[in-house]
Amino acid sequence: MRITETILARGHKNITATHKTTFEITKEEWLTERGNCIIAVSANKAMPELKPKFKKALKNKNAKLIIEIEAGEIHEIVRAYGSSKLQLTHPTDLVIRKSSYICGRTLAIKADKAAADLSRKLIEKLRNPKQEVKIKLTVTA
Repeated sequence: MRITETILARGHKNITATHKTTFEITKEEWLTERGNCIIAVSANKAMPELKPKFKKALKNKNAKLIIEIEAGEIHEIVRAYGSSKLQLTHPTDLVIRKSSYICGRTLAIKADKAAADLSRKLIEKLRNPKQEVKIKLTVTA
């Protein structure tokens, strides 16, 4: 089984992407300089808008998630895992973690990259508030 969700978001001038264990996409439009895990704002989807069959597949114990981040001509791939313990309940935030920690904001765990690991060319693009960001989530279970 393979299910895809696409999230459209924007960059923001305060994106630093220096967090070493997570990265986050949020529906919020603002970002303080303390939000060092956030890589995109003004997302058109969060947990409530994800398809039920996508969430069900992500909660499969064997679920693998491929996250493709695209900003202009820059493209980056992150690999992570789902879990039967995922809650997928937060109204605005989607957090991808290197660890196995799970809360309502957690979309995926055991990721191979956090914000600090993303290409600095990508992050430079994401610092532009006019930059459109496409995040493609593909779960296989």
